[in-house]
Order: sequence, then structure tokens, then C-alpha cells
Amino acid sequence: MTTTPRSGADILDLAPVMPVVVIDDLEAAVPLARALVAGGLPGIEVTLRTPAALSAIERIAAEVPEAVVGAGTVVTPDQARAASDAGARFLVSPGCTASLASAMADTGLPFLPGASTASEAMALLERGLTELKFFPAEASGGAAFLKSLLGPLPQVRFCPTGGITSASAPDYLALANVGCVGGSWLTPAALVAEGAWDRIEALAREAAAL
Repeated sequence: MTTTPRSGADILDLAPVMPVVVIDDLEAAVPLARALVAGGLPGIEVTLRTPAALSAIERIAAEVPEAVVGAGTVVTPDQARAASDAGARFLVSPGCTASLASAMADTGLPFLPGASTASEAMALLERGLTELKFFPAEASGGAAFLKSLLGPLPQVRFCPTGGITSASAPDYLALANVGCVGGSWLTPAALVAEGAWDRIEALAREAAAL
């Protein structure tokens, strides 16, 4: 069983790539999680974008104990609480407000609040948060932008997510202020629909080696 992360730093250190997963079919949740874990990626961010998401988190937490399943696209305090109740072991938000940050902290779970500007990162720093999600990464300046933040904000580490591919991921991972990248390329909708778990495991294995 994988150790439960206690901090944002633990989330960033799970693996070089955090699979960002959209689950429409609840029956796909467990085999998908098993394929990702078998490929060397224990951390799995299930986005709260579908009606099946919370139930998927619940199933993965119960049936794939070696996975570290978290909830992504957390945008309201109610979602933070619901994800915690479902068994999520961490939370990720695309952006962050004061009320959302408080609600995520109140769950007791580690979390990565989202930021896309220096001011947003500084506001989160004022709350003592040093591990953040950078979203949408490519649209917000990409690796070059994060490199420019390293000088003024060396204490902040990021999980950039949004538009990153297997080809661009190494550019991000080479930066000292990047702990891991979020990747949706690992679980293409077509492969999930086919139940092509062996191919998803192969993609995970390639990502784990980055």
C-alpha cells in the first residue's frame, strides 16, 4: 500500500507525472487505476467534471489501495468536503479563492491550489502554501513562465497542468520549481472506452520514466 501524502510536497513527489483522469463510465474506474499503478504512477487525479467522479474516487479508494487517488477540478467548498467523504487522499483546484482554500484546509487533506500569475502565487504563499498547481500551463506561458518565477519565488514548487504532452513534459520537469506535471495524455478517451488497459499501462510506464 502506498503511503498517504501528508503535504503538498508529498503529492508532487509521488511520480514525475500525475495522471489527470476524466471518468464517464464508473465501471472503468478500478481497471483504469490498476493500469496506471502497474505502469508506475500511483498518484491519480480524478477530475470532478462528470457525474461518476465521486463514485469513481470511492471505488478506487476501496478497491485499489496501492493507488493514491485524489480529486481534481475542485472549485467549491462543497466539492472539497464531498471529495474527502468519498475517500480522496488529496485535492487539486484549477484556481483558488479564500473560501475554497479554507474549505480544502478544513478537510485535513493535502491540496494543491491553482495559480497562474505571480500575484496568485504570492497570495497563496501568504497562507503558507508553497506547493501549487500551475493551470492552464501552456496557455499561461508554459515552462518559460515558470522558469521566470524561480528567481522571485524560489520557495514555490508547481505541478503544471493543461496542454502538456509527453513531448513537452521534460521541459517542465527540468525546472527546479516543478515537482511533477499533470497529464491527460495517459488516459485518452478512446483507449478508456475500449478498455485498452495494457496500452494505458504502457503509456504510464513511459511517463514514469521521464
